[in-house]
Amino acid sequence: MTTTSTPVTTTDRVRQVTVLIGAALAILGAAWGSGAFGGTPIEEAAGGALAADATLLAPASGAFGIWSVIYLGLAAFAVVQALPSRAADPRMRAVAWPILVSMVLNALWIGTVQAGLLWLSVIVIAVLVATLARVAVVLVARRPERIADALVTDVTTGLYLGWASVATAANVAAWGADALGASAEDGTWAAVAVLVVVAVIAAAFARAARSTSWLAIPAGVAMAWGLGWIAYGRAEGTPHDLVVMWAAGLAACVAFAAPFLMRDLSRPERD
Repeated sequence: MTTTSTPVTTTDRVRQVTVLIGAALAILGAAWGSGAFGGTPIEEAAGGALAADATLLAPASGAFGIWSVIYLGLAAFAVVQALPSRAADPRMRAVAWPILVSMVLNALWIGTVQAGLLWLSVIVIAVLVATLARVAVVLVARRPERIADALVTDVTTGLYLGWASVATAANVAAWGADALGASAEDGTWAAVAVLVVVAVIAAAFARAARSTSWLAIPAGVAMAWGLGWIAYGRAEGTPHDLVVMWAAGLAACVAFAAPFLMRDLSRPERD
């Protein structure tokens, strides 16, 4: 029996090199824009609109440690997709460009915040989430053939999408508060409503991606992480709001549990 493999094209090689170099530049640009090399930290940009005490939906400062894991995963993806054995891989062909676009959008988001353009940052992060959602759809349809690919592609995308989804809610809250001139303590029930929507989205995504645990579980964990830090911020930091704390805590439980529940429910029953 003979097997055939998809031929490697010049386009494949161009994609691999471009994504590798582009990822390095995007990650360095994002780190620089976030203040890692002495610039203005995000929480101090735009008049502090995205600081941990700016709104009821702002996560406490510890939440942003997840970026180290996401950036590490994106760097690993860039390296793996550049391997000769991945040049003609259909999965890499389908997701490499969108993942690079998501990295560029993340760097652009940081730039808009640094420029004080909160309204534009909301648009950019919404496009970023939509891009990652599109990648997730492809990953669900095309199962990974190698554990390494699942780790650097599915797990990284799941963490990235989950965190970006929570960050979008925080970004919208920051923009709204800034546009309306509201104080940090305002809008308890509006914050609760947003958290309910986030919990519903978490459950819906867990159901849609239930066949791909490599993707669904990291997304749920990342959403739970962000929501948990919102709950912590409202319990221990300022603004202090126990109603939002409980809402965020319950939403975090939903986000964390949903992928496991959906996976178990999708398993065929045994006689």
